[in-house]
Amino acid sequence: MRIIGGTLKGLRLNPPKNLPVRPTTDLAKEALFNILQNQIEFENIKVLDLFAGTGNISLEFASREAAQVISVDRSIHCINYIKDTARQHHLEQIKTYKADVFKYLEPETEQYDLIFADPPYDLNRIPEIPKIVFEKKLLLPNGLLIVEHQSFQNLSNHPAFTEQRTYGHSSFSFFRMPETDN
Repeated sequence: MRIIGGTLKGLRLNPPKNLPVRPTTDLAKEALFNILQNQIEFENIKVLDLFAGTGNISLEFASREAAQVISVDRSIHCINYIKDTARQHHLEQIKTYKADVFKYLEPETEQYDLIFADPPYDLNRIPEIPKIVFEKKLLLPNGLLIVEHQSFQNLSNHPAFTEQRTYGHSSFSFFRMPETDN
């Protein structure tokens, strides 16, 4: 795993082998950030990384100068790795929370420019993620939710779904909060 862009471009991440994770592959992450590069300005955005695991995605956003990155995972070992890596590379914008994602979202009222969720592929509650995010209005106008999941899974029945991109056994489903008319 490596950081593919921003101030830490090229940095190799070496998380402990015993973390309970399935990190996003470098190929899929590179494709994802190529897509995002044409859709958003990374500087000064607020990002929520759900099921953060190794912090691979959180660290990538922080390297690209996101203003705030909230990383949520239920594994204390994952949270400690993210904290240590952020501290080591002076990424003060990363804040970590050890929590079950669904319990974390219950009281959440903060709004984000981008929410990324990379749940365990065998989690049967994956379709609930877009439902919760949009019901609770956790995205800012024109905000983006990205859910990583197995390629055979289809999340396109949510009204905010915009597209699915597939990379081997993994897919990213994109959901966009409509812009409000002012």
